[in-house]
Amino acid sequence: MNRMGTISTAPSFMADKKRRINCRLGSFLGLAIVWLCAASANAQQPQINQSYQFPKQGGSSTLELPAQPKQPGSDALTIPSLPPSQSGNPQPPPFPSLRSQPGQQLTLPPHELARQPGYEQVTVTVTNPRHGYETGLNKGDFRLYIDGQQRPIEFFRQDLNTPVSLGILVDTSGSMQPKIPQARAAIAQLLMNLNQRDDVFLFAFSIRPFLLQGFTTNHALVATRLALLHAYGQTALFDAILDGLLMVEHGRYDKKALLVITDGMDNSSQSSLAQVIAQARRLGVLIYSIGIGDPNGSSMPGLALGPFVFGGDVDRVDAQTLRILSSETGARTFIVREVGDGAALSQATRTISDELREQYTVGFTAPDPSAGGYRNLRVDVPGHPNDDVRVRKGVTVGPGSSYASIPPP
Repeated sequence: MNRMGTISTAPSFMADKKRRINCRLGSFLGLAIVWLCAASANAQQPQINQSYQFPKQGGSSTLELPAQPKQPGSDALTIPSLPPSQSGNPQPPPFPSLRSQPGQQLTLPPHELARQPGYEQVTVTVTNPRHGYETGLNKGDFRLYIDGQQRPIEFFRQDLNTPVSLGILVDTSGSMQPKIPQARAAIAQLLMNLNQRDDVFLFAFSIRPFLLQGFTTNHALVATRLALLHAYGQTALFDAILDGLLMVEHGRYDKKALLVITDGMDNSSQSSLAQVIAQARRLGVLIYSIGIGDPNGSSMPGLALGPFVFGGDVDRVDAQTLRILSSETGARTFIVREVGDGAALSQATRTISDELREQYTVGFTAPDPSAGGYRNLRVDVPGHPNDDVRVRKGVTVGPGSSYASIPPP
């Protein structure tokens, strides 16, 4: 009490106020520390593009990361993570240094030529009887015919290390379970041998396609995504190729290609082979393919339950369909008959990466482009009659370039 006999409240009031202020400061600092820890943890997480939007004809316009099967009683689909290392952090597979390659200035057709109605360009591969590539040819060595009529070559480029926009589509259906390790190794070898400027994306597909990595020139980043390949479900081959064609159309380079690695037959697509061929004709994309398995096996279908396939011939690959797609687009198909032959698989990817740098691009203007439609194409090299000339079988020009206007193969 004070001298007047009353109780003084000032000291206790000030002490209580001080305690409240300290409490608030402590709470604020605690929240700040929690926020900073969460931000740091998020910064350390790998950033994965979970969807990629692009125009699509029919079906969903979103391609998602591969999802693990639904657990009983759950509606959630979980995204598989990279395999943990001993320290508990995701550890990407080892990726060797890219091979040093000589650069080449990218040559494009003049803007005025490329804007002309009916202008098209195709990729031509010329091999000699020794199965080597004829790389020293020039514009005057080629003859180009549209519907049997010779047309002048208005643009010519030797694709010696010319960059390409490339999509890699990997079958991850249940039957691929024992083959995934070889596929990972072969794709890693392909990435190592590509042009450093090549723009690459990676798909996995089973009952539907999943985008594992969008377009990037960081090939080591693509290699880390190979750890996300997990076998499950059936095979929607045609749907996956259609989505791959639509995506590669948005690549930065005029030369575009797809590589499809599969071990089976289409058994769950909503699209047809004719639709795939029509789209490939319209876009002019090279479709390379590697089939793993026996092309002469039984055609009896199997029943897929999760990663397991019962009945049928799980080692049969639809080589005929793959060869149709490759021949229509001027590419090649490789068949690896022994399921465990990782060396043959790696050699196939190495051959493809080499071939992409040993080709020619030929540009021309199709006659009467306003009429539209599909035109047969042929390219010859008269000075080398024993050489094999590979080019896509035709082009689609004009406003009629759609599924309805293109005849079946």
